[in-house]
Amino acid sequence: MKRLIALLVVAAGCNPLPPGADGALELIYASPYSPGHPFSLADRDWMAWVEKEGKGRVQIRPIWSGALISSDQSMIELRHGVADVGLVTPIYAKGGAHLLRNQTGFYSGVHSQEHQIALYRCLAHTSDAFAAELEGLKVLAVQGGNPPGILTRERPVKALADLEGLRIRAPTELLAVLEALGAEPVSMPMGEVYSALAKGVLDGVIAPPDTFRSLHFAEVADYFAHLEIPRGAYPGRAMGLDRWRSLPPDVQDILKRSVAVWERALIRRTSEATDTGLAYGQEHGLIETTLAPADQARFLAIYARHTEEVAAELSRFGIDGMAVYRTARASISPDGTVLCREGE
Repeated sequence: MKRLIALLVVAAGCNPLPPGADGALELIYASPYSPGHPFSLADRDWMAWVEKEGKGRVQIRPIWSGALISSDQSMIELRHGVADVGLVTPIYAKGGAHLLRNQTGFYSGVHSQEHQIALYRCLAHTSDAFAAELEGLKVLAVQGGNPPGILTRERPVKALADLEGLRIRAPTELLAVLEALGAEPVSMPMGEVYSALAKGVLDGVIAPPDTFRSLHFAEVADYFAHLEIPRGAYPGRAMGLDRWRSLPPDVQDILKRSVAVWERALIRRTSEATDTGLAYGQEHGLIETTLAPADQARFLAIYARHTEEVAAELSRFGIDGMAVYRTARASISPDGTVLCREGE
């Protein structure tokens, strides 16, 4: 209902944003996650920093839990002013974000969130297709993530062969990889996974350990398989470009300086959540397995082959995905650090 009211206000051409206390500029922040999720804790760190830097000039009013913004339509909603600032998930977008969604598969060999973010910025700098897909948005933070594993309800995954027939929620870049291994991959927003696991609609999910607690996955699944699964970065927080242009220069300056603050907060909060998530899972009796080196090598080989195929297929949308892919591979050092340079 709140989202409907906001849309009606925007459609009527009205300004839905009342001034904050004492005439401060109020910005509405929207997220599909609950206020206690690690993402939201980082968002709250960012809000506190912005308000402190603004010295009473800026106030931020958060609206959590998808009351105002969705996972799969967040980019469109921000472009149309449903909220001022919001959590965006181009990896769930149903259209218009082909490169943003698929480039997350180009990060194999990158191990830290700092270097994930560095590689994203490298790729975005060397291809205009990123800016084209982000048209109408001002990116305020790039988000990486903790390495995921395979969480399953009733059947442990001790080898890749155990994936046969399992219905598993996975990010876009893993759908074809899991299909090649005999699984039945599904794409859906993370906010819908708990219910799907509880009902048996899903047999498992590709997810990092922080979700054991933050999304309560340990309550609806019994097993976690450790497997090195590459993780990419993508624009995670943004503002509608029209709203950005309407801001006074001093507020724009605060928000520009807040980008690094927000990204550091996301890294810190999600890293902390990994430890607490593992502990939470162990408290709930989660059984851990680790796949053999031979299975790990096979998985990464299939992943690499599929990623290159996806990069080539982006040409269907007028995107030179192979150029982006080559830049990614050329920029990743053997030790996982990133040195941005054009691919050959």
